[in-house]
Parts: sequence; C-alpha cells; structure tokens
Amino acid sequence: MAANTALLRTIPKVDEVLASPLFDPEQQLSHSVAVEAIRAVLEETREAILAGSLTEAPTVDGVALAAAERVRSHSVMSLRRLINGTGIVLHTNLGRARLGEKVTQAVCDVAMGYSTLEYDVAAGRRGSRYSHIEELVTRLTGAESALVVNNNAAAVMLILGAMTKGKEVVISRGELVEIGGSFRVPEIMEQSGSILVEVGSTNKTHLSDYEKAITENTGAFLKVHTSNFRILGFTESVPTKDMVEVAHAHGLPVIHDLGSGVFVNLEQFGILDEPTVQQCLDAGVDVLSFSGDKLLGGPQAGIIIGKKKYIDQMKKHPLTRALRVDKMTLAALEATLRLYLDPRDAMEEIPTLKILAVTLEQLEAKANRLRDAIAAKTSGCALSVIEELGQVGGGSVPTQMLKSRVVAIVPSAISVMELEKRLRACPVPVIGRINKDQYLLDVRTIEESDFDLVAENIAACVQ
Repeated sequence: MAANTALLRTIPKVDEVLASPLFDPEQQLSHSVAVEAIRAVLEETREAILAGSLTEAPTVDGVALAAAERVRSHSVMSLRRLINGTGIVLHTNLGRARLGEKVTQAVCDVAMGYSTLEYDVAAGRRGSRYSHIEELVTRLTGAESALVVNNNAAAVMLILGAMTKGKEVVISRGELVEIGGSFRVPEIMEQSGSILVEVGSTNKTHLSDYEKAITENTGAFLKVHTSNFRILGFTESVPTKDMVEVAHAHGLPVIHDLGSGVFVNLEQFGILDEPTVQQCLDAGVDVLSFSGDKLLGGPQAGIIIGKKKYIDQMKKHPLTRALRVDKMTLAALEATLRLYLDPRDAMEEIPTLKILAVTLEQLEAKANRLRDAIAAKTSGCALSVIEELGQVGGGSVPTQMLKSRVVAIVPSAISVMELEKRLRACPVPVIGRINKDQYLLDVRTIEESDFDLVAENIAACVQ
C-alpha cells in the first residue's frame, strides 16, 4: 500500500501535461478536448497503480504521448473508406456495391441542401418521395408500378404483410434460405403474419406439390431465388412460368423474391444462372423484389415492382412508413437508375458492372503496375503476379468464381500475418487475404488511383 501511495504522488498534474511539447500541439485542440483526454489517461494511470499493474512512476511525457494518441484515435471516423484487395466485388462486410462519381455527386447535392424530397415543383404542393424512382423503375423493367423500402428483407415482409397476412403462403422447402445476419425466410414470413406452407423436399419440388397445397386459405405462391447457395446433383425445381400458370388458374398471385436483382444479362461476362429482373417479370409473376446494393450497383434498398393493385396496397400499409428510405438513398438510387437508361453509361459509370466486365488481359496489366508501384517504394518484400480466383459476393452466383490476377507479397523482415495486421491498422486500411504464406492483393477490386497509397502503406509496414 505504501508503494502505491508513493507512486500515486508521482502522477503528473493536468497543467504539466498540457505544457509538454509532446502533447500534439499541431492539432490545436480546444482546451476542453485536451483536458478531457489528459484526465482520462491520468485516471487510467491511477487505476493501474491501485491495481498493482503499474509499478513505475508515470512521466509527464509518457502521459502526454498517451493522451495525444487518445485524441488521434477518437478523431478517426469508425465508418470510413478502405481499400478492398480481397477480389470479392460485392463484399457485404466492406459495404457491398461501390457508387460511381455521378451517383456520389447526386447524394452530396441532396445532402448539403434542401431538396424536392416530398415537393412537387410543377404543381407547387406536397409530392411523394417515391415519385423520384417509380417512373424510372417501371420504364426500365416494364412493371406497372414500383415502391422502394430500406432493404430486400423489408421488401419481402411488406409484400407478405400487405398481400397475405393471415393467409397461407406456399413455398418450396428448397427455397427456405437464410440470408445475412442469420435472418431466415420463415422468420420473415412469420413476422409478416403469413402462414408458411412448405412443399416438396430439400432437393426436389414438383408442380403437383404446389397444386396439392392449395386450400381455401391460400394467399399466394412464393418463389425465392437461392442466390446465396446452390443444391447440386439429384435436384428439381419448378420453373417460375409453370408456377404462375397454376397459381393464376386458381386466382392466386405469385410473389418472387429475386434477392440480388440485375438489369443486365451477366452471361456476357461469363456469369451464368442469374436471371434478370425483366426475365422474371416476363414469366408472369405478380410482385417481384430485389436488392439495390448488389448486382444493380446502387445503394442499399429493397425494390418492389409488379401489378399496380398490389403495389397500391403496400403504399397504404402502416409498415411502409417504418421501412421508408431517406433522401440520400433515393438520390443514389435515382442517379443509378438513370445510368441504366443508356446501357453504355451503365457499363462505364456503375463500378459493379465495370469491375465484372474487366478482362483477364486488363487484370494482368493492372497487377503488373501495382507490383511495380510497390517495388518502387520498398525492397523489403518479394513480389510476384499470380493467377487467383475472386467472387461476385453479396450472396450472388455462389457456385461461380471469377478468374483474376493478384500481387503476391512475402515480406522479408516480418511475417505475412504481421503484414496483414499492420495494413489493417493503416489510416486507410488495406484488406487483402493470406494463402500459402503469401499476402494477396486482388487488383480486380482495387482502383488504380489507390496504387500509390497501397505501395506507401506496404513500404511503411515492412520496415
């Protein structure tokens, strides 16, 4: 106890630490912010002494450095940009679809000033926030009407709540998927007030299974596109068009949860088995929902399209207000949709499509340029360009990998694990992956404008 008391007397005063030249004078902090940081460090020092974990007298400079670091760490945004070197185009943990320059500018314009969010300029009176995108979506898809909520899970819950509350919804067992965050389709259906009726088996469902399940209380057939997994081998599922014929013959609507949602046929990029929104509508479904921030390449949103009579029901539903999107989401979505009016603009201005369209020759040249940029900054690691596989990600086309090129890095003075850890700790974190004792950066998902920053970070980390 006596030793603790003696150490407690050595704790510097706030004014002494403020006067230290090591206390980050360049930040020109306000007095209250500086004092708060110093007091927090002094309190931690006091607790460490009392706990017996600090046995040496604290110094003014030591406290000053700790307080300065505390201020720096607290001033860094938790949600901030990073460099994605994983090769996963729609990485859920890293923000999914990137927004292009024109889309980002549209968001900034709306965020920094007042806007026409719910104001009809032509009529001079209150308007609808959904009017900004409804005409665009119907024009691009051919649907009668459209509505947007904050994500696709919300879209499915709203659709079922408005159309089938208290009624039975028939769905194949093989389509009872789990989506991100451990949320499952049956749970969403339960929350909507619908009654789940499972038909078929995990691997095989026949059209007759749907027909046999119809009762007086059946409200709809639900088809869920299994975009985040595939069952291979002895399987069979019912084509959407056949489901529609049976459902309509019994006066029932067909609801299709498409998941990712894409306007462009991806077969041109070698990506198969991902139906377009237009193809699903052509099959005759009554209501269709999909995501905005996956293959569409826009912001997070749940886009609902289909027959006007059903969409009108949803617009009047109480959940619609709870699930509505804000002005920045609408601005980003409208700007993204406008790019699709000209297919050339979409391919050039929407990063997701542009990344998927890149050729192996382009990736090879790009990887060589990144390798050379790193080599110009440091000689502290071995560098090579090798072939690897990336992914679309975001729960899309799970069985297909994307051929790509990566820069493989093996540092000479530190371990590969330590390099990965240090790159994550950079002011602009660099996220790659480790394979066979090499740190890999897939150039498919790295912008060339970031090459110098990546090279500088690696050079700083391998010293």
